[in-house]
Amino acid sequence: MALRLITAPSVEPLTLAETKQHLRVDATDDDTLIASYIAAARNYCDGQYSWLGRALVTQTWELVIDTFPTSEIVIPLPPLQSVISVKYDDSSGVEQTVASTNYFVDNVSEPGWVVPIASFNWPTTLDGINAVRIRYIAGYPPDASSPPDLRANIPFTIKAGMLLMIGNLYENREDNVAGTIINKMPFGTENLLRPHRVRLGMA
Repeated sequence: MALRLITAPSVEPLTLAETKQHLRVDATDDDTLIASYIAAARNYCDGQYSWLGRALVTQTWELVIDTFPTSEIVIPLPPLQSVISVKYDDSSGVEQTVASTNYFVDNVSEPGWVVPIASFNWPTTLDGINAVRIRYIAGYPPDASSPPDLRANIPFTIKAGMLLMIGNLYENREDNVAGTIINKMPFGTENLLRPHRVRLGMA
């Protein structure tokens, strides 16, 4: 099983303005530094190798597996917004697309699932690797504003945990370097983030 990022998020989960408000910083001298701390906190909380095992801002991924399972397919990096396509290489090595009418998408459960309908069995694939590819959109959905706010539905406790993490980075620069993995999570941050953690063997 592998994951491929197709389209990265277009914005960070936190804005520079709200982060500076949390840090009580008005000057612009540290804007570049603070932006790098936002990216570091996002790397810790968002994506394939993140501590949370989630997708935050809307992004497109492709799950690649060698063959179809017996029944349901678990979709990593919740929340799942939608499935774009389910493609596979048939026994002749020709790419085919499974009709969306042949499967259900459960984007309410976390993680989400793709389940074949009762009258359909997943097709036989090429006897090889990476023969099945499920492309999907993950992340908390944007709101209905125009233009839509891509950050609107990220739970406040996730954003609050990231802000505490950034505050720790900003105040303890000798122990942390912007853009690197944060080795020790502050206790308050962990308490805020832990209820949202997903374990799928991918993070």
